[in-house]
Amino acid sequence: MTAPAVAQDGGAVTGPQASEVAPSRFGTREADPAYGAYQRGLYITALRLALPRAEEGDSAAQTLAAEIYARGLGVPRNGAEAARWYEAAAEQDVAEAQFQTALILLDGDFLPRDEERAFDLMKAAADAGNPTAQFNLAQILLDQGDEAEAATYLERSAETGLADAQYALALVIASRDGDDADFETARGWLVRAAHQNYDTAQIELGSWLVEGIGGLRDMETGFAWIDLAARAGNVAARNRLAKLYWAGMGVEGDRIAAAAWYMLARQGGLIDPIMEDFLVGLSDDQIEAARTRMSELEQAGSEAATLEEPAGGAAETEPASLADGENNEEVQP
Repeated sequence: MTAPAVAQDGGAVTGPQASEVAPSRFGTREADPAYGAYQRGLYITALRLALPRAEEGDSAAQTLAAEIYARGLGVPRNGAEAARWYEAAAEQDVAEAQFQTALILLDGDFLPRDEERAFDLMKAAADAGNPTAQFNLAQILLDQGDEAEAATYLERSAETGLADAQYALALVIASRDGDDADFETARGWLVRAAHQNYDTAQIELGSWLVEGIGGLRDMETGFAWIDLAARAGNVAARNRLAKLYWAGMGVEGDRIAAAAWYMLARQGGLIDPIMEDFLVGLSDDQIEAARTRMSELEQAGSEAATLEEPAGGAAETEPASLADGENNEEVQP
């Protein structure tokens, strides 16, 4: 068993900020003085109030203490103490603690490595409804070759809105053999993940739109999704965008823009032999113009790809072509 991939939203001991942590993470009881102090950022007070109850076996207090030690909130980070209290709460069926303990058991630093127990705890947390545990369990099941069970957990996680799971589920559905592959459904999950600013899904969705996979072909919208990821700094998207500019797919052909975007991708460590040959064929003047364009793109940074909530309050994350109503079947999967 390999260690599962941790979702983008955190997963291990680097989860949400204290102000974003819901009381449900610490058990089913009503909020108490320790959690109230935690919410107000009084972490030392929270720990002082939680530890006596944790020692008495209070699972909510144990999980709270573990969170404080794991993140180093008000105290130095202490992985051993975090593991101790997560494990204690996990034994009392606290789903968050089960998940965190499973990760610690897989890592093997603060508890002896135990893949079998980690799997059992991960599954318990997943069955209790923890979306990140569902996603991670699915990764383990995929490694074990159990695609059907993995897809079940991925779908549960994806339905909660976890972009990692939505993207992974899309790939699982699309990779099935023959008639079992459902590219239309897979594309719908890519749409959901892309709308959450998940750059890898944006690249994949953009490519599918350019090629007409899983639905209508829409090269302009596909270009827009890839452009969004590229401007946010994704190196693979920058290389793919360069090729679209070179080929004039979804955008007017522009060899200078193609070279500029590839130079940015290469600056990020990506080397594409095809694009290297493309650069060799450019004149000195074109290379100089591309360098100037690249500098302009660098100065612009990711501002052009920033996704702000509209004045109306709805979180729209599609490129302009989708926002304007083009290819509306892509707005919802």
